[in-house]
Amino acid sequence: MYHQILQQLTMAAQDKAPVSGYTHNFYRYPARFSPAFASSAIRLFSKPGDVVLDPYMGGGTTVVESLLAGRFAIGSDLNSLAVFVTKVKTTRLDSSEKDVLRRWAEQKIPQLKYNLPISCLFDEPYDNQTKNMNVPRARFIKKIIGTGLDTTNNLPTDKARDFARCAILKTTQWALDGRKTHVSLSQYRLKLQEHILQMLEQLDTFIKKVTTQCTRFPHPILLESNASQIDTMPPFSTDNIKAELVVTSPPYPGLHILYHRWQVNGRRETPAPYWITGCQDGQGDSYYNFGSRHQPGHNTYFDTSLLTLQAIRNVLRPGAYMVQLLAFSDPQNQLPRYLANMETAGFKEVNFKEQDNISCDKRIWRDVPSRKWHAMLKGKTSGSKEVVLIHKAL
Repeated sequence: MYHQILQQLTMAAQDKAPVSGYTHNFYRYPARFSPAFASSAIRLFSKPGDVVLDPYMGGGTTVVESLLAGRFAIGSDLNSLAVFVTKVKTTRLDSSEKDVLRRWAEQKIPQLKYNLPISCLFDEPYDNQTKNMNVPRARFIKKIIGTGLDTTNNLPTDKARDFARCAILKTTQWALDGRKTHVSLSQYRLKLQEHILQMLEQLDTFIKKVTTQCTRFPHPILLESNASQIDTMPPFSTDNIKAELVVTSPPYPGLHILYHRWQVNGRRETPAPYWITGCQDGQGDSYYNFGSRHQPGHNTYFDTSLLTLQAIRNVLRPGAYMVQLLAFSDPQNQLPRYLANMETAGFKEVNFKEQDNISCDKRIWRDVPSRKWHAMLKGKTSGSKEVVLIHKAL
């Protein structure tokens, strides 16, 4: 039994297939794990109807896979962009909303031009959120984004407007983030039109699959919250709900991951995702990473991590599993500290290999897939490997 669980989880963790299927490709969120890994962990460590939690949900992979597996999903993240993306990935559109989005794609997108007047570009908040979007490779894309966002204001519902903004977000990420070659305006328009139609089809497939698991579509609970406060948030604080499983990927100590920025034209950082989605940002990278990667000893990271783990333990049933995927800039020193935090917070590590008398490293390690081209230049660094940690709540 234990050998089979370990074998299935190892195969899923080491799966190198590109992230795809259902609504997973609505946005390429940094440091996301594969749907295969999330799906495998959910099916191995929970049963239909259980509450599955991801307190650092990022792009919502665990939330999406939990719904597909017939589980009740709760996701939380302090990043408003993560909440926006996951909401769009899991929101059902009615037929009239889908029709108006198709007309928007077919009629409005081909008319987008960079020389049309764009009122939002003259507002101070938008000016702050488009930093470094005036570089040569992004300047004309910025104008066409603005015209596209103006057209979304005429869509009839919040759900339709958010879906259209997510399509613009996805297309702009494709056009600018970490890209080495220039994208023309005609290429951008065609790709945006292609994305909106693909996303509508993918959402339909997702909704149909989820509704086969239950009589009606189960809307997930999505919280914009620091994980250290999750035990004070509804439904945990008001309805006495406890989770049976956590599947998640917390911030990595000492590693530079941009959860809130894109890199354009020579790795210049821009907060444009927040402009496109209408979300609030205003925080530096240390806010999203539990502390600066330059801090000696990373004490702020581990202090913050402990607070979040204690809050997570408070919303779990005794015996609930917590499955994590994470990396370290210095695994030899940082992994023991993280494991000590888990123990202090009320968790015990599960060693399936010991239970089956398998003699080798007791943990599952994998190479980080789909690293960006500029990260690949550094070769095999400590942070290029991730480890799977499996714990039980005491």
